Amino acid sequence: MTKTMTDRRRSLSIVLTLAGLSVMLGACNTAGDIVTQTVPTDYRQRHPIAVQEGRKSIVIFVGKSRGGLSAEQHADVAGVARDWMREGTGSVVVDVPVDTANSRAAAATYREIRSVLTSGGVPSRAIVQHPYRPEDPGLLPTVRLSYSKITATAGPCGLWPEDVGPNILDPGYNENKPYFNLGCASQRNLAAMIDNPADLEQPRAETPAYTARRDIAFERYRKGSTTTTTYPEADKAKLSDTGK
Repeated sequence: MTKTMTDRRRSLSIVLTLAGLSVMLGACNTAGDIVTQTVPTDYRQRHPIAVQEGRKSIVIFVGKSRGGLSAEQHADVAGVARDWMREGTGSVVVDVPVDTANSRAAAATYREIRSVLTSGGVPSRAIVQHPYRPEDPGLLPTVRLSYSKITATAGPCGLWPEDVGPNILDPGYNENKPYFNLGCASQRNLAAMIDNPADLEQPRAETPAYTARRDIAFERYRKGSTTTTTYPEADKAKLSDTGK
């Protein structure tokens, strides 16, 4: 009789222990499902490419004994004018240092920069001078040109919200799902290579067809002549007559 009661108590203890373990594991499993369901499996949804307004800028180094632009700096400023005409969405802001050793040279450089920008098509009202005092007197104060533009971007990358390796707290680790950071670098690089962010939303309008060469071919076809183009100088580059 005593042995039977002891066996029953032992069985009841085992049942209660298993029940407690099942409740604990079930709670972990539920919490894990909630976390994994919030992470999309498609990398384009985890790291979408966003179209937003950014800035493009260049730096012009100016010495204290020389004002104006060098040949390379002149080309850089002319490039800013061309790019602003194509993609600029605001004024061209020119940050000019004041109360520095090269402030006089920087002022002369600004006047030349303004001339180059206006000759490149930038209206004078769209060029804004912004005087500033450098925070670090040990560094060479520079003249900075910047303007706002529409850009495409993705990221940030390098985020690891979950353990990539096997983890009992993550019941989805053995389901062959992609980790969170997968595909972020590809999306970010693709966004950096996009020339016109509007291409992500709609296709560009068709440009007029080039009809000069097509008209010549149609005219030859109407006359019954061959429409192929002959290149007399092509035979001059041949090294051998083999195959004729």
